[in-house]
Amino acid sequence: MIEYENLGHVNRSFFEEYRSAFSEVLESGWYILGKKVKEFEEAFAAYCGAKYCIGVANGLDALILSLRALKLEPASEVLVPSNTYIATILSIIHNGQKPILVEPDIRSYNIDPKKIEEKITDRTRAILVVHLYGKMCDMDPILTLCRKYDLRLVEDCAQAHGATYKDKRAGTFGEFGSFSFYPTKNLGALADAGCVTTNDQERAEAISTLRNYGSKVKYYNEVPGFNSRLDEMQAAFLTVKLKSLDLITEKKRKLAKRYLEGLKEDFVKPVVHPDFYDVYHIFNIRHPERDKVRDYLLKQGIKTEIHYPIPPNKQMAMKEILAGQPTPVAEEIHNTTISLPISYFHEESDIQYIIEKLNAF
Repeated sequence: MIEYENLGHVNRSFFEEYRSAFSEVLESGWYILGKKVKEFEEAFAAYCGAKYCIGVANGLDALILSLRALKLEPASEVLVPSNTYIATILSIIHNGQKPILVEPDIRSYNIDPKKIEEKITDRTRAILVVHLYGKMCDMDPILTLCRKYDLRLVEDCAQAHGATYKDKRAGTFGEFGSFSFYPTKNLGALADAGCVTTNDQERAEAISTLRNYGSKVKYYNEVPGFNSRLDEMQAAFLTVKLKSLDLITEKKRKLAKRYLEGLKEDFVKPVVHPDFYDVYHIFNIRHPERDKVRDYLLKQGIKTEIHYPIPPNKQMAMKEILAGQPTPVAEEIHNTTISLPISYFHEESDIQYIIEKLNAF
């Protein structure tokens, strides 16, 4: 059986360093906001090309705190792609803002810059872009629109660690870049974890304060904050793995290249463009008989996933909140997409077997 993911296999090569990091943190007696968090924050900021990185508890919190730090007036409209994971939508709702869905480009699956302007109203205050599957959005036209309409910009980089657009890395285009280090990510922790990147010192201080009960000095609270702190243990593990992130990315890009070259044209494959360095957190294809393809592959001993089976506006939790916002392009993607195995532990022989079975479908 070719598994879709196996985190034990993914992390095995890091076990020895993880054990050493665990012992160091355990014996230090300091488990919250200590030197390991600071060490990771500095290392990841440098990796992204950002001035600041602030560790938080998870990717959703990274988004919530980023939007909170913008200090938008209540019920402001925030533009967001219609096919994103529900966490992106939740961050807008939990800040008392109104999510306005913008359809994606059917080729890249990212927000379509050509469809943004028609959604802008006098209540629009921000754009929350999502670099889905490990491919960055087409940022130049988005930045142009932000300047034209004086809109704030936040990046959801949960799936795009190390991805670039015109040689500039994810998390450095907007006022904030929000990252998840959920264990399945290319840079995955061993539990929930996240961070926010920014190039502005004042914004960095705002996130640092919000994550720690709204406090800069212990027991003195300046704003209503949260308890959302990256803990020392996960920071230590992430620092270990960060050193190998480029190797992980290159391995996944090599596997993706096999898919791109080997799969026949019956399947809609990810688009490739020289302006984009894709990191393939997810390798998705599309097919009109997606469910049959998935069942067929399982019978061939190949496990797959669907990212994601239901668009946000069709979720029970969102039906009223997102009512009246039709999303035919998103629905087409959600109904036809299937994610193929492309983990760090997979070998080229696994991918070749999958290609052969898919081409025989």
